[in-house]
Amino acid sequence: MRIAPLLAAALLAPLALHAPAAAAQEKGPRVERLDPALDSLIAPGTTVERVATGFGFTEGPLWHESRLWFSDVSGDTLRAVDPSGRVEELIANAGGLPNPPAGKSIGPNGMVPDRDGGVLMAQMGARRIVRVGADRSVTPVIDDYRGKRLNSPNDLVFASDGALWFTDPPFGLYNGMDKDPAKQLPYNAVFRYAGGMLTPVITDLKLPNGIGFSPDGRTLYVTDYGPPGVIYAYKVGRGGVLSGRRVLISFPAGGAGGADGLKVDRRGNVWATGPGGLRVISPAGKVLGRIVLPEVAANLAFAGDGHTLYITASTSVYRLRTTVAGVLPRYAR
Repeated sequence: MRIAPLLAAALLAPLALHAPAAAAQEKGPRVERLDPALDSLIAPGTTVERVATGFGFTEGPLWHESRLWFSDVSGDTLRAVDPSGRVEELIANAGGLPNPPAGKSIGPNGMVPDRDGGVLMAQMGARRIVRVGADRSVTPVIDDYRGKRLNSPNDLVFASDGALWFTDPPFGLYNGMDKDPAKQLPYNAVFRYAGGMLTPVITDLKLPNGIGFSPDGRTLYVTDYGPPGVIYAYKVGRGGVLSGRRVLISFPAGGAGGADGLKVDRRGNVWATGPGGLRVISPAGKVLGRIVLPEVAANLAFAGDGHTLYITASTSVYRLRTTVAGVLPRYAR
């Protein structure tokens, strides 16, 4: 997730130049079909609905105990919304800073259910990963690598072997990101945490962001924000050793946002946010379609039985039904 205060305005401004009827059509959320194969993933005629709105910048969606938990990064709040659209504040000051600067990218971000029933959450402000308990208590889990503070953990996922992987870009370092004097690590890494050991497995990306695995666990996908951004695919070997990096997709230049969140469905397709909306991408890198929203799409999560897709986009949360089921988190509840 990368916050830019004028992104939503920049996205909507060109639409105002069209005739009123055309503008109304373009502004509404829609599914754009670029390949017939999309019909087996999203049924023709599927509509995209806005579930809730009025937030700062939504991110980090996670379906947990029959509700969607989501982060408000600039609002520094963790919230949940139920299927009817009822919103509840779960944790205020969820980014972990005692005196957070208003409007900065210091709130919570990505989340994943832990094996013990809790939720692991990235705190951009406090620059750490914490465990959120059933009573909403927050306990630090990972905050440094060999004595050097993390940048600002962003997104995280459990692999099939139980190892935790997460991205650590500098977005939460609000005084210049990589140039922020508080930055202690020489890179923006993708980390693997297993057996009590933290290992930087990728250190050559500029702004690592979204992360996910293929259904068989043999391929790791990581976005490099950009703009315009790239999604890389890596072969995963024993012990999390990576090899054979390839470009799954390079996003086209232009448009608001960058390569951000991603999830994978049970057929191995990658659903990823980027400039111009959310793209559905085959394992071979072919774009099958887009979900176009009137706001900048940041992240997504499959929910329930895997056939409901939620999208966090700027001030709102959107939803649609899918024909294909998405891969749910390893310890989903």
